[in-house]
Amino acid sequence: MIGAGLDLGQGRRGVDMGPSAIRYAGLADRLEALGREVVDHGNVPVDIAEATDEGDEQARFLPQILRTCERISALVADALEAGSFPLVLGGDHSVGLGSLGGLASVHGPGGVIWLDAHGDLNRPHTSPTGNVHGMVLAAAMGLADGAFASNAWPTPAVERTRVALVGTRELDKGERDLIREHGIRVWTMSTIDQLGMERTMREVLEHVSGDNFVHLSLDMDALDPTVAPGVGTPVRGGLRYREAHLALELIAEANLLTSLDVVEVNPVLDVANETGKLAVELIASALGARIL
Repeated sequence: MIGAGLDLGQGRRGVDMGPSAIRYAGLADRLEALGREVVDHGNVPVDIAEATDEGDEQARFLPQILRTCERISALVADALEAGSFPLVLGGDHSVGLGSLGGLASVHGPGGVIWLDAHGDLNRPHTSPTGNVHGMVLAAAMGLADGAFASNAWPTPAVERTRVALVGTRELDKGERDLIREHGIRVWTMSTIDQLGMERTMREVLEHVSGDNFVHLSLDMDALDPTVAPGVGTPVRGGLRYREAHLALELIAEANLLTSLDVVEVNPVLDVANETGKLAVELIASALGARIL
């Protein structure tokens, strides 16, 4: 378990407390009840926005974000080499670059399930906000203008043919263009409505399977705000409670997941830590919890 309270990648404060909210909701006890041995590495050091120059307005705080992601990458790599399952607790979705970078530094590029309301496929020259959390998947795919390169990981860190966006329902023009240009597979909420969650996840799992690794990056805004209110960029029309659990239960059943990050829990915007508690439940489902 690696805490990464990074909040420089987006514009609303509070997500830096996400790892603490998830821990407080009983994550370690829940995982131990599943027979897992939990080693908590605490939180990686992060820069504080008020004491930091945001730099380039097209990619705000990028050098500081890269430093934090390099720390995450090193801990993920250490966990893999020790035979452990890396579980990264965000923080904003920028931490995903560290998760994927650490995986790729050990195993080479692999596949990723990006469970998120957003595509996170902007680049510095296409982003309408300059917020790095909206660029991180493009960066991991090696499509973000080279600005995200680091000696800590190979670029690309994921195979473009093994990327699956799931639950997507809000995309910018630059993201749509990139999806069409590179043939990136997207299972939007409309697709899920049409196919149902089981068929959707069967297709997703087939698409991402392969060598090196399969990573799940779970942004809590993939869920509808009525069940996950504590997120910084809520979008109506998301996954319902049981849809989300079924998706993660099917991932666990496939037995191909090598790592997981859970991001964008914002306790400042939450109600009685509902989103933190839900994050714990969903992590447990991804790691094998069952009703019966």
